[in-house]
Amino acid sequence: MAKRILDCTASDFARMTKEELLFAIGASEGRTLACETIGTVTPLLGDVTNGELAVALGADILLLNLFDVDCPQIQGLPPVEPMGVIREVKRLTGRPVGINLEPVEVGAGEVDSLWAMTKGRMATLENAQRAADMGVDFILLTGNPGTGVTNRAITDTLELFRTHLGDRLILAAGKMHASGVPGEGGERIVTQGEVEAFAQAGADVILLPAPGTVPGITTPFVQGLVEKAHSLGKLAMTAIGTSQEGADVDTVRRIALECKMTGADIHHLGDSGYTGIAAPENITAYSVAIRGLRHTYRRMGMSLGR
Repeated sequence: MAKRILDCTASDFARMTKEELLFAIGASEGRTLACETIGTVTPLLGDVTNGELAVALGADILLLNLFDVDCPQIQGLPPVEPMGVIREVKRLTGRPVGINLEPVEVGAGEVDSLWAMTKGRMATLENAQRAADMGVDFILLTGNPGTGVTNRAITDTLELFRTHLGDRLILAAGKMHASGVPGEGGERIVTQGEVEAFAQAGADVILLPAPGTVPGITTPFVQGLVEKAHSLGKLAMTAIGTSQEGADVDTVRRIALECKMTGADIHHLGDSGYTGIAAPENITAYSVAIRGLRHTYRRMGMSLGR
């Protein structure tokens, strides 16, 4: 199935292989929008999941943050068995769904916060296999604020997951901020060497902070990392993970265009505009900035019955 993600319907997504989804993203030339949401908090609209809202506003891909494979919870979702949660999200949204898993090193990170680690969110092989069995399309190895996820731990985990799961789902990896790790802030969040290490360890997609979201992260700097990822045959995803998904629309549009200029294949919008989802107007504004009104409204208006 050789289709751009711009042209894909819900039925297309439902039968796509890993390779077909990667092709569809790459073929869309920097016009793929991934929205991160949190299901453990009350949805912005109460009885409508944040994922459904993000899709209605233009998202192509959903990424579930703080998703615990041992206690899968998406508030606003109709009653469903735990192993059916991901498939129900996919049924209601018609989109590929990924989750974050966090390679936390022993003794690292905060213990008292929204982001406090749980066993079911750790990047263990058992959790990843359970996620794949639940129907997850991709796993992103990254870190939430203060959790202590290091680039070394990400690389080690990628190698393990590639061996056991590399043919089942897309593996994405990287950091959008320091995650509370001393010495891995600013331009040291992700380096050229780490892009190469992630790629060699099995990542299909390299995650990078968007220009202007972290001190010292400029457009030329990110462009160099994207070029490195592409030279290794990998896709690149720029991320807004510093609550600027809740900034004014003009700021979000500017970041979107800067990300486009870096060569990013996927544009990630974080989950903390409000707690659990980007500011709704910013999802649509970002989509319009990277692909215009026609593709945005087509994505928003396309029936899940197609």
